[in-house]
Amino acid sequence: MKKILVVDDDPYILMSLEFLMKKNSYQVMIARNGTEALETINTDRPDLILLDIMMPDVDGYSICKHVKSKKELKNIHVVFLSAKTKEADIQKGMDLGASLYITKPFSTRDLMKKVNEILV
Repeated sequence: MKKILVVDDDPYILMSLEFLMKKNSYQVMIARNGTEALETINTDRPDLILLDIMMPDVDGYSICKHVKSKKELKNIHVVFLSAKTKEADIQKGMDLGASLYITKPFSTRDLMKKVNEILV
């Protein structure tokens, strides 16, 4: 079973994404902030991270940079889910090595389709 880490400081988004991913037969871990995310990434090695950018402690860009800079972690797929919609923000996420950048609000159907494609 593929493991997905959902990282967001919004409890409603965390809860709905956790439910959605479990419903689609993924093992789900959650992190409420960047610090929790880094700890989970280093200990549990998810296959994919659904990652918010704007968080109070460590932002999503920094987490993605950490993942992509480590040889043992760089194969983890990073999908940004963010309210940051400017082209420069999207480009920054992709330049850091994200597999995908999805802007909020998003369609859960489209998100699942893309997650399934990435994790085939």
